[in-house]
Amino acid sequence: MKKFTRSFATLMLCSLLLTSCYTSSHVIGSGAKGSEVVQKRQWFALFGLVPLNEVDSKSMASGKTDYNLTTTHSFVDVVIGFFTGIVTVYPMTVEVKK
Repeated sequence: MKKFTRSFATLMLCSLLLTSCYTSSHVIGSGAKGSEVVQKRQWFALFGLVPLNEVDSKSMASGKTDYNLTTTHSFVDVVIGFFTGIVTVYPMTVEVKK
């Protein structure tokens, strides 16, 4: 039983420490023509089930039809989520490059 408990604790520790960041990128129209970047943070509650704020990529692009959209769960989001995860609130970064 002691060996199982130690193995389980090691597995749980590894699963918490080895979480990774991810990025989802989309090219809208022909893609970004310039280097202007707009970032906003999207907040979710109940482990991502309920969005707390609205982040609209079209309004972030200021009416342009060609831009890059990147959704990131970065290291900073993981650190913020570590503190806000107790109340099941997690952030995600949305970036629009025009």
